Amino acid sequence: MKKSLGVKAYLYPMPALVIGTYNDDGTPNAMTMAWGGLCDFDKVALNLEESHLTSDNVAKRMAFTLAVPDCAHAAEADYVGTVSGHDVPDKVARCGLHAVKSENVDAPVFEEFPVTLECKVLELQHGIAGFRVIGQIVNTLADESVIGGDGEIDSDKTDGLIFETFQRTYRRTGEKLGGAWDIGRKFEK
Repeated sequence: MKKSLGVKAYLYPMPALVIGTYNDDGTPNAMTMAWGGLCDFDKVALNLEESHLTSDNVAKRMAFTLAVPDCAHAAEADYVGTVSGHDVPDKVARCGLHAVKSENVDAPVFEEFPVTLECKVLELQHGIAGFRVIGQIVNTLADESVIGGDGEIDSDKTDGLIFETFQRTYRRTGEKLGGAWDIGRKFEK
């Protein structure tokens, strides 16, 4: 029997994602968020609050990076997501993250995170879902250490950080069960 829990945002897994932007003075800024992800093959959607410094930065520069932090840097990712850039403008430096300028967009790339999407803003939406940013992926960067034998990113090697909404914890990915668009073919027989 199932128990009613009311309105809960209980979807799992949700990737922890680090948005990289530049502040007005050129200082790199980072904010960890979980309310976003892919919305097309070459697009991402971020649901933010407009009060965040990151939201201001995205709107001004019309660009951002979106990094997949690894579990080895969970504390750094958590820190930049819980401390406001309005209050701590040097939060990136404080937690030891190192930023380099993206070659494709006006935003920083954080060296510690193994996968980064470089994005330009396609649309800023203000509506029932709050402040939504639709970005187009213009390039994907991956550390060589996470590239598999097929030349693509190997998710087992990324050790990507996952936000678990049920108990508000971070987790790591588990074992592979089977191929997408393949594991269900057994019902075709």
